Amino acid sequence: MKPPPFTYHDPRSIEDAVALLAEKDNAKLLAGGQSLMPMLNMRFVLPDDVIDLNLIDGLAGITEDGDTLVFGGMTRQRDIEYSDLVARRCPLMKEAILNVGHRQTRNRGTYGGSMSHLDPSAELPSVSMAQDAIVTVQKKGGTRDIAMADFPMGYMMPSFELDEMVTGIRVPLWPEGHGYAFEEFARRHGDFAITSSAVLLDVEPGGRISRASITVGGVGPAPLRVTAVEEGLTGETGSVELFTEIAEKCREIDAMEDVYAPAWYRQHLASVLTRRALGKAFSRAANGTEMTLR
Repeated sequence: MKPPPFTYHDPRSIEDAVALLAEKDNAKLLAGGQSLMPMLNMRFVLPDDVIDLNLIDGLAGITEDGDTLVFGGMTRQRDIEYSDLVARRCPLMKEAILNVGHRQTRNRGTYGGSMSHLDPSAELPSVSMAQDAIVTVQKKGGTRDIAMADFPMGYMMPSFELDEMVTGIRVPLWPEGHGYAFEEFARRHGDFAITSSAVLLDVEPGGRISRASITVGGVGPAPLRVTAVEEGLTGETGSVELFTEIAEKCREIDAMEDVYAPAWYRQHLASVLTRRALGKAFSRAANGTEMTLR
């Protein structure tokens, strides 16, 4: 199929791009195009204008700012995959990015594009939720920051206005030596996950868990922090029995269902994947002590 007719724009600055967004009533932004182009070809979206962000300088890059990693909105997923800084300071993202599509799609796909599309199964929004990321959006006249907890409004509905665009994401970092794991189940490697689990743990000497972050993706309309699991872990000593018991709380999530999986199956996957991720994250934080949870 072919896309519908539209007017193409190629601004060279963020200011020009947001000015176009303010002027055009029915416009779409083109970042990596890995979601937009198929949607155009299948006539799921019918914009009058397409605004290409690929020629804007200064909208991509990865930098460290104290205890935060700062990503430009047009940072390619491939650059995240091969960043030594990301691998060292945010290993959960490095592990998750290997599940995003295939090499060809990661060459083009962007962090900001994935956040703007906000597919509930997408890996980068789940990692962003787990890390308490802050999304910067800009419109004509100013910028504002949106905490990741407030970023999703509903199914594939980010909480920025039609005349705003994502220009950056700030990812707070956990201390070195923390435990991390990302587990997902997809019908084929490279497909969107039916369900995923992203886990971060701070573990004290002796195995006591002082802090936990648990996010499941693909179960609800947006990535979901499972606070009941986090609270059940904090202050406890990690063990197979604890992780097996606490992961069962994922079966209480109000899960969605579609042609790919019923709600009960997503709840089951959330429980199993979280149990596995907890074991892996705890092992990594406990200096390589093996804990196998099937």
